[in-house]
Amino acid sequence: MAWTEERIAKLSALWDKGLSASQIAAELGEGVTRNAVIGKAHRLELKSRPSPVKGESTRAKKAVAKPKKKEEKKVVTLLDLTSTICKWPSGHPGDDDFQFCGKEANSALPYCEEHCAMAYQAQTPRKERMKKIAPIQRG
Repeated sequence: MAWTEERIAKLSALWDKGLSASQIAAELGEGVTRNAVIGKAHRLELKSRPSPVKGESTRAKKAVAKPKKKEEKKVVTLLDLTSTICKWPSGHPGDDDFQFCGKEANSALPYCEEHCAMAYQAQTPRKERMKKIAPIQRG
């Protein structure tokens, strides 16, 4: 398949009419594919067209959609801490934005469940640890 001047002129005319790349390929025939039409249109720098998949209604819905409100997160400082508040620090103590988690603490522990999982991790039994270390010491 060769792009002759005649085929290029026909492609440009059909493109300007708003035909899809598949329709143009069918009109041109003789082994011209949809992708060949798109590639040639791109190389010819023909004006782009809106996507047929994303119609006007989709664009209008995006424009109309209201922005979601962000939840205002209360800053928990050292003075706000009680025995029922998670004391997991966030940031560097010298910075202005330093704060604590502030969620409800797990009973008898200083952190919420999420931070307890990070702070307190179960240790493998000594026998299991020794099995891993023994081959290294022998070698």
